[in-house]
Amino acid sequence: MTDEVILQVKNLRTYFHTDAGVVKAVDGINFELHKGETLGIVGESGSGKSVTNLSIINLVSHPGRIESGEILFHGQDLLKLPENEIRKIRGNKISMIFQDPMTSLNPYLKISTQMIETIRMHQGLNKEQARAKAVEMLKLVGIPGAEERVDCYPHQFSGGMRQRVMIAMGLSCNPEILIADEPTSALDVTIQAQILELMKDLSKRLGTAVIIITHSLGVVAGMCDTINVMYAGRTVEHATTHQLFKETKHPYTQGLIRSVPRLDMEMSDKLYSIPGVPPNVVDLPPCCPFYPRCEKAMDVCKKGYPAVTDFGNDHVCSCWLYTKEKETVK
Repeated sequence: MTDEVILQVKNLRTYFHTDAGVVKAVDGINFELHKGETLGIVGESGSGKSVTNLSIINLVSHPGRIESGEILFHGQDLLKLPENEIRKIRGNKISMIFQDPMTSLNPYLKISTQMIETIRMHQGLNKEQARAKAVEMLKLVGIPGAEERVDCYPHQFSGGMRQRVMIAMGLSCNPEILIADEPTSALDVTIQAQILELMKDLSKRLGTAVIIITHSLGVVAGMCDTINVMYAGRTVEHATTHQLFKETKHPYTQGLIRSVPRLDMEMSDKLYSIPGVPPNVVDLPPCCPFYPRCEKAMDVCKKGYPAVTDFGNDHVCSCWLYTKEKETVK
């Protein structure tokens, strides 16, 4: 990781206007991504992780729309670019691996067809050069017999191999940023470890910045440089990985950490789970959305959303435990 900031997300708000009301899927997110950095975005389902990253590459579909904010890629606001300019960046400079490789890969087309199309579109290579590049990328992600297997169909690969193919496709245009949406959720634990180690290794070798979206702090513990914890469309805590685990501040983050199975647990110990369920984000009241589930909730938590408290060392948290009552945000 270097000091060079390649992506800045400022006060991003993405809402879905439905018959039931306004769903504030992303409600004022801020973060930076440095060259070569691996950032983990963590939270339960519905916290706004995926919508945040779909907003970055402008893939939010109706009835959703980006209401406000800035997404600065090398200082250029992606939200102000026309669609044809966004297409030159999407899949080229900023690439995304979606959650389920079987639904992302076209089952009727060979892997070679799908990879060559992307490479030719963004790299300007001819068909032979693009095929050679596709084979090279499959070798890079550890697929044996890449010269022959490049002409296989998706169903001829195992789940772990399909995920490797998606990583190869994502890296085939040498992107500066790779976004991985739950890259290991459908895989068993052994393959999970292999995929995470592969992504970590490739990030170091290629200098690619990585954003990993996951619901598990256990996944990102040994993978990420920094972690963004999201709840109900907002960042509740942000810190370096070391700092987050050493001095966890927000009760929600503490609950996520306690929910991770530990090797030193007794067999009789019951695994902790955060009480209650995530809130309905349709027309949320102007208060801390976590208070109904929080073991440390106070009366002030029901009155407004707390401002951000800066603890230094790039560690910030939004919680009334560390905020004065008058410091609220809209």
